[in-house]
Amino acid sequence: MQIVRVFAGDDGESHFEDVTPEEMVAIAKRLGEGDIQLNARQSPSFSDYHTAPRRQYVLHLLGTAEYETADGTKRRLGPGDILVAEDLSGHGHIARGLGEGQRYILAVPLAEA
Repeated sequence: MQIVRVFAGDDGESHFEDVTPEEMVAIAKRLGEGDIQLNARQSPSFSDYHTAPRRQYVLHLLGTAEYETADGTKRRLGPGDILVAEDLSGHGHIARGLGEGQRYILAVPLAEA
């Protein structure tokens, strides 16, 4: 299982960092306001640079996604992997749905730390 955080740095660019399971326990306790969303996305897909719509963690249930930051770093996430999306400002990141068919993700809102 991978747990990856994407966040906006002081340079205005999005960056990745690995999150430990212990750190994820603390993050998950910061449940924020808003709906928990089960989203179906068609693959293949491409979403050009964008920021996270809200502070949230995204649990990948089915399918494979690839995320990319402006420096070209890519992270590929599949079932059981988690993306902690906290790049609410700046340049943002690219998201790709890889493969064919539906991709399912569960998005859970987070409060600020």
